[in-house]
Amino acid sequence: MSELSPRFIGHEIYRGSSYGGWHPLKIPRVSTVMDLTRALGWVGDGQYITSPRAKPAALALWHDPAYLAALERAEREQAVSDHVRERHALGTHSNPVFAEMFRRPATSAGGALLAGELLAQGGVIYHPAGGTHHGMPDRANGFCYLNDPVLAILSLRRSGVQRIAYVDIDAHHPDGVEAAFATDGDVLLISTHEEKRWPFTGAVADAGCGNTFNLPVPRGLNDSEMSVILQELILPKVSAFRPDAIVLQCGADAVEEDPLSRLSLSNNAHWAVVAALCPLTTRYLVLGGGGYNPWSVGRLWAGVWAVLAEHEIPERLPDAAVAVLRALTWEGNRRGRNVPEHLFTTLRDAPRTGPVRTEVRDRLAELQQRSAP
Repeated sequence: MSELSPRFIGHEIYRGSSYGGWHPLKIPRVSTVMDLTRALGWVGDGQYITSPRAKPAALALWHDPAYLAALERAEREQAVSDHVRERHALGTHSNPVFAEMFRRPATSAGGALLAGELLAQGGVIYHPAGGTHHGMPDRANGFCYLNDPVLAILSLRRSGVQRIAYVDIDAHHPDGVEAAFATDGDVLLISTHEEKRWPFTGAVADAGCGNTFNLPVPRGLNDSEMSVILQELILPKVSAFRPDAIVLQCGADAVEEDPLSRLSLSNNAHWAVVAALCPLTTRYLVLGGGGYNPWSVGRLWAGVWAVLAEHEIPERLPDAAVAVLRALTWEGNRRGRNVPEHLFTTLRDAPRTGPVRTEVRDRLAELQQRSAP
């Protein structure tokens, strides 16, 4: 691990921007992490970086210029034609027209591109607004208008970093990232994701050019099972690959409280993955991703920064941090009513251990038999 101080990429655009009052991404996420980490005194001088907004020419590193033009036009006109909706999946239920529909993802992408440049010199960068792993070159997909993990990897590559391990622990399979790199032997792809869950890709048998290791997991995945996955799949494959850089997509939707998955992890499982990958590289980029409960995602992602910046997580949060969490609301979801007190006063969940089921062990055994390039 590099001796450089960890850096946090953020932006105020995330504070007021929403996909719409009915969309799962109506909730504040990155702004909550920014406010929590500041309330805890965890962001030191020089650690916070304001994300630049990527221009279309930079986004064309992977995205189709015609799509980028359509995305900019949709933001400007706040409407799309039937042709654009059909061709580029803009203005759909998942990928709606909203006020910052180009500027917001372009800011996330700008942070990812910047991270790739900064990490040429080594270090640790946390970019919680990143992780939009479903975006395709010429269309929006699964709430993702652009694909910042792909852009981050390409930025690292352009900065001279050759071998890159991409690990994804979101509840949903990173279909866009796999589409970009499944034939690139210098990118290792590892994903754990809920089986029979959208986008319904990422089968165990999908091996790419030998660089792809997909582990669909059953409903109710617990901390014990995730620990086995970490020790028997993620760490051995990443270690053997000897990457020049690691990109971790740390989606927060695999915890028990999330409404868009049926997994049962605590945030301890995510933090364990974040910590375990640290010693395996001198260039480490940690992205956000999914997460649709404002309290669970804010607490989890604040804890990710604590792990990266080596801050001790308190048993009870100070009043300023409690105030951040009590100020959150979640209209239109039953989980927003009668919120458990610990979601206001703590960061760390109680562990959610359990048996390691046969289907998890069998799929792990199948993947263990394959070697990465």
